[in-house]
Formats: sequence, C-alpha cells, structure tokens
Amino acid sequence: MSGERDIFAEKELGKARDTGLLRRLYPFAAPYRVLLAVALVLMAAVTVLELAIPYVTKEAIDRYIVPEKNISMPGPGASADKGAAEKAREPEQTSSDAPSEKSRNLSENEQLSGLSRAAMLLVAIILLNLAVNFLHVMIVEYTAQHVMHDLRLKLFDHIQRLSVRFFNHNSVGRLVTRATNDIQNMHEMLTSVIIFVLKDLFLLLGITAVLFAIDWQLSLAIYVIFPLVFYAGFRFAGTARQAFRTLRIKAAEINTKFSETIGGVGIIQLFGQENNNYDNFRRINHENFLAGMRQITVFAMFMPFIELMSSVGLAVVIFAGGSGILAGRVSLGELVVFISYVRMFFRPIRDIAEKYNITQNAMSSAERIFQILDEDDRIAEPRAQDAAAVPKRFEKISADNLWFGYQPEQPVLKGIDFTLDAGRTLAVVGPTGAGKTSLIHLLVRFYDPDQGAIRINDIDIRKFQSSTLRSKIALVSQEPFLFSGTIFNNIFGANSTPDEQTVDRVLAQSRSRSFIQNLPDGIHTRLTEQAATLSSGQRQLISIARAIAADPELIIFDEATSYIDSETEASIQDALSNLMAERTSIVIAHRLSTAGIADTILVMRHGQIAESGSHAQLMARNGFYKRLVEIQG
Repeated sequence: MSGERDIFAEKELGKARDTGLLRRLYPFAAPYRVLLAVALVLMAAVTVLELAIPYVTKEAIDRYIVPEKNISMPGPGASADKGAAEKAREPEQTSSDAPSEKSRNLSENEQLSGLSRAAMLLVAIILLNLAVNFLHVMIVEYTAQHVMHDLRLKLFDHIQRLSVRFFNHNSVGRLVTRATNDIQNMHEMLTSVIIFVLKDLFLLLGITAVLFAIDWQLSLAIYVIFPLVFYAGFRFAGTARQAFRTLRIKAAEINTKFSETIGGVGIIQLFGQENNNYDNFRRINHENFLAGMRQITVFAMFMPFIELMSSVGLAVVIFAGGSGILAGRVSLGELVVFISYVRMFFRPIRDIAEKYNITQNAMSSAERIFQILDEDDRIAEPRAQDAAAVPKRFEKISADNLWFGYQPEQPVLKGIDFTLDAGRTLAVVGPTGAGKTSLIHLLVRFYDPDQGAIRINDIDIRKFQSSTLRSKIALVSQEPFLFSGTIFNNIFGANSTPDEQTVDRVLAQSRSRSFIQNLPDGIHTRLTEQAATLSSGQRQLISIARAIAADPELIIFDEATSYIDSETEASIQDALSNLMAERTSIVIAHRLSTAGIADTILVMRHGQIAESGSHAQLMARNGFYKRLVEIQG
C-alpha cells in the first residue's frame, strides 16, 4: 500500500503551462467577473496616474524651470552662433500675433505660478492614485478570498466523495497540505498577480508607449538591451518552476511525517524509536532545505542581473540623452522623464521577479490541487434516472460467488455465498486475515467486488445510489471514530433535533446513559480530537448509540466489543440482543461468545467459507469452529 501511495504522490506532473492552470481557475472566478472587470479598470487608472507623475515633472522643467528659450548651447563658436540664432528667430517672433509659451522668456512670477500649479497637480494625482489603488486592492482581495473559499469547498467536497481505496494510497498529511498550504499559496498568487503583476505589465506597456511618443530614437537605444532581459526571465521561469515543484513535494512529506509522529507518538516512545524517527525526519527536512536553497540560488542570480541591466539602461539614457541635449534635439525635461521612466520600467521587472517567487510556488500548488480534482477514484454510481430505489425493508441480503482483492492478483475473498433473511442475525468469525472486514466493506460499498454480487431483495446493490444505501445501514467499527464537538452531535448529528424521549431511549439502549450523565455537561460535553479523555469502552458505547439513533434496516458490528472490558461487554451484549430481535444484523467478532447468539454463523478461513450453521450445529461437526471455541476456552 505504501508503495502505491508514494508513487501517486511523487509522480511527475508534466510541463503544464501557467496559462492552462489559470484557465482552469477561471470557473471559480467567473461568478465574480464583474468585480474583476472593475478591478481591471481601476488597475488601468492606477497605471495612468503613475505614468502621469514623471510627465508632469517633465512639463514643469521644460515650461517653468528651464524654458527652451533660456537653454544655451556651449561649445566652440557659440558666441558667433548666438547672434545669428537670435537674428534667425526674429522673423518667427514677429510673424505671429500670439507667440507660444516656449518661444518667449517667462517672468519670474509666471515661472513660480506655473510651478505652483504643477506641484498642486502632482499632489492631486498622488492622492487620487492612493484612493484608486486602495479601492483596487480591496476589490481584488475580496474577489480572491471568495475564489479560494469556493475552491476549498470544491476540494473538500471532492475529497470526501472519493473511494476508500484512494485514501489507502494517500496519506492524511499530504491531503491536508493540499487543502491548507496549497490553497493559501493560490490565494497569495491571485492577489499578487492581479494586484502587482498585471499592473506592472500595464505599466511596462504604458512606459513603452510614452517613451516612443516623446523620442523614438532614444527609446530604441534603451530597448536594445531588453531582449537579453526577457531571455534571462524565460530561463529563470523554467528553472524556478522545477525548484518550487520539489519544495511542494518536500513540504507535503514534512506534514505527513509530523502527522504520523503525533498520531503514533505513544508507539514511538514505547519502542524507543525516537532517535530513528528523528533521523528520518532530519533527512526529509534536509532535502527540503536543499530544495529551498536551489530556489534561492536561482532567485539570487536573477535579481542582481536585473539590477545590472537597470544600471546599463540608465547609462544608455544618460549618454544618449546627454548627447541629444548638446545637439539641441532633446530637452532637459525629456532627459529627466526618460531617466524616471527607465527607473520605473525596471521596477516592475524587479516586482515581477519577486512576485514570480509567489507565483511559481502557487502554480506548483495549483498543479497538485488539480491533480486531486482530476482524480476520479470513486465507486461507480448509477445515473439518477437509472438508479433503483432502495427497499424500505430489507427482506433478504445475499452474496453470490463473491470475489474481491485490494490487489487484483491477491484475492482476499474467494467465492463467498450466503443468504440472510430479515430480522435474522448472521455472525462471521475466523482468524485475523480471513476476510471478515473486507466482506463488510463490500456490504457498505466502500469497494465493489471483482466478481459476483451482493443483493438486497434480489437487486444488485450497485444499482442503488451508495448514499441512499448507506442511509439504511449502520456500522459500528472495531476502531470507533468520534469527531471533535459535543457528544450529542456525535450521536444525533449537528442539525438533528430529537425529542427528550428519543434521546433517553437511545442512551438507555446503548447503555451509555450512566457515564454520560456523570460528565460535566452531560450529553452536551465537548470532546477533544478523537475523544482522548474517554476510555475505549466509552467511545465504543457512543459509537453504538450513534448506530441506534440512525434506526437502520441493517446493523453491522465489526469487532464491536474488541476494546471493551468484560463488565461493559455484558451491557453491550444485552443491548445487542434487544436490537437484533427487531433488525437484520451482521456481527463480526473474534470473541465467539458474541457469535453464539446469532442465527447463522459463517466460519471464514483464507478468504473462503470453511463452515456455516448455528452454534449447536457447528459444535456437533467437530470442525474448525469447534477448535476456535476450544482455543478461546
């Protein structure tokens, strides 16, 4: 079993594209597409406002700080050229009745007034940007929380509908990691990508458009280095994805190890396995450390490279822009805005690289989540319109040539046949590994047989909806499972409202009333995880009370008295006798004193029925059953 579990958990995921994963997330985001559309509009507004700040600065410099009229060009022959330039400009000034602002000297008051307006405009843009950005973040977070809420519900619902076979192959820690850590990683990706990455992409496109509109020649000089940046980003993406995949696997292994250690700490301490268990965990933890270092190494190489490219871009702007100023082709304001936009251009690239850390982590989580959602290991159900109605009364339960194995090549049950009439009791006995519990698993449709069939009133149970079938059956297992919450909720369900007479009857028949009344809050006493404060016998009694409260057609007791002391067992036997007089029952027990009250006893050995009959008949045969009775004394 463990080998299959590891194969499932660690198998290669393939090279799923990020766009494909995001496309699979769309159905979860579709109900909130109006909010997402509003978020995109606000994102565009934030981008425009951020782009406006450097441009307003440029206009302030060129119009009011260093007007074009006042720019002098140093260099040889500047004095001689100055007079000629002024003479050449005279006709231009006199040919127009309303000279432009750039073509005349501004007074000091006009410059100060213009600067004041530019400063107030900058403040207004910044305040508006803060307000729009806040609204954008709130909408995106609200949407992302709802998407993750729906995805978590979908995953939870899907997992609890998978077959028992699936859980035999997958550890609890690994599945808990999917529903907690991986979902949270998805939330971080949605908020980070939508808030930052998409906004940064908008910003990159906006900066590119503005730069080419201002001076396309200077823009081309800068964009020569960008293919190298994009190539580095592409290489970084592929390497980081594999590193994050490994991290997700190791995180799940750590959770699994913690879960196993906490659940089995008593056994670990009893057999002195603390050191061995620690060594195993240290190995897994070290592998997780190495995977984390590989991810950090990739990231540490990429970020300095982006910083280097940013510096190279600034150097290109200063050289080309400075040359343009000297040549009279570029204004000082244009050089300043180019420097601002280039610095702004590399900031989104750095942000995208940083958010890529989160994005790749989340994409690895998304692959694992959808791997579970794609898992279809569940019991085959008939279509609703084709499903047979489960009989209100089970007149007859029968097994016909039943074969079953958890592994097809290793059958556990071999040609099982029996018939059980309504109101009768069937006991199944035999040594450990004979197939008794496997037979019960087939009756409640945890598994389907490989050959043969189980029938109720001559109808194959595979024709029933499993949920409807199980509502007619109560199973008391050999390891009672109680949920955290009150005893009342464990017996009757959280949404049930039985009257006091029903509660009293169930507690009396299950022989659990006396110890429950002695608890601090009686039946409303809250239990910790797995009811650790109760004894094994008390947990079993609550489990039996839960079965009685369900008022089933068929009651199955699988080693129901295995963990109960002799005094408690006597009470249970009395309760079972009363129940079995009215219901169809199947009892599986190693204690043959329980089997003695059954109408028919099946004696199983090596997956087959060795003998069958009543207790008296089997004792008279001097066969395998009699030897079992004699061994138990």
